Amino acid sequence: MKKWLTKWRLFYLFALMTLVLAGCGEPFLSTLRPAGEVADMQYDIIMLSTIMMVVVIAVVTVIFIYVVVRFRRRKNEENKIPEQVEGNHKLEIIWTVIPILLLLVLAVPVVSSTFQLADVDIMDDENRKPEEALVVNVRANLYWWEFEYPDHKIVTSQDLVVPTDEKVYFNLISSDVKHSFWIPAIGGKMDTNTDNVNKLWLEFDSERADDAGEYFYGKCADLCGPSHALMDFKVKALPREEFDQWVGEMTSYEQIAEGDLAKQGEQLFEEKGCIGCHAVSPLDERPEQARTAPNLATFGERSRIAGIMPHNEENIRAWLEDPESYKPGNKMTNTYPELNDQELDALTEYLKGLKIED
Repeated sequence: MKKWLTKWRLFYLFALMTLVLAGCGEPFLSTLRPAGEVADMQYDIIMLSTIMMVVVIAVVTVIFIYVVVRFRRRKNEENKIPEQVEGNHKLEIIWTVIPILLLLVLAVPVVSSTFQLADVDIMDDENRKPEEALVVNVRANLYWWEFEYPDHKIVTSQDLVVPTDEKVYFNLISSDVKHSFWIPAIGGKMDTNTDNVNKLWLEFDSERADDAGEYFYGKCADLCGPSHALMDFKVKALPREEFDQWVGEMTSYEQIAEGDLAKQGEQLFEEKGCIGCHAVSPLDERPEQARTAPNLATFGERSRIAGIMPHNEENIRAWLEDPESYKPGNKMTNTYPELNDQELDALTEYLKGLKIED
């Protein structure tokens, strides 16, 4: 008896925790706050299927309660057998047709949306102009993201910049294990594989982008290793004019270390072999196989360090000192040299200055 009571206590405890935790999180990480055309379609299907399930459960519950009350065993009627409906053709037709109709109601918008979301033919059009359809090559790595704009020869990491109110097309691939590309408020959630390229398009609504704040948040949605939960990226959605301005600034980017400490850091960056993995220019012409670490161009302007830590001098230094403690299993740990305090200060100063010059 005590064991039984203990189990039920645990059940109630976990039920209460589930209810409380359901209210945790942020709006920009919720699929229930859509901010784009794809997210709207997915949200509508979620709501439609949820309403259908609730209605079915409610109807079945009412029938169940009616049967329990109406046909309960009564005194002096222990041997009475209710009227049997087995073989009733009318009832069998009803409970066969109703599920079929429900499936059709759900199948029509699902199939329609599937074909609409799969329309990425413009990506393969050789006559396509960059202003007609922006294509971004997304490459997932343990545990960071790379974004390549092939029409503009720009490569960035961790921060994805896109125009609003137009379709943006993505080629998705992984350089190591299976990951999954997902921007909860925008849609997507598609696997990135090592042996094939998946394609999708997304649209970022300008009005709802303003409501989301400075960034949308993207995540890896497929368990990929010990730091899977830390594999985040940021999405900055800009009006087309501002996006074009950003492209112009990136293509004319010129990194200049200012100050003696920053110049010392730049020298250390080369001497310690950091430059062998990390590029510091967005115009990275190396093949993707050679891009084994995040591109650090405009690192000084990012909102997060390693995608997860608030961007400030203290966290930059902490990451340089011991990256393994912040992202276990990252590839930087095994190849990273030991640095003394002076070297840490110099590299921190250098990285802070990696930004677009006005």
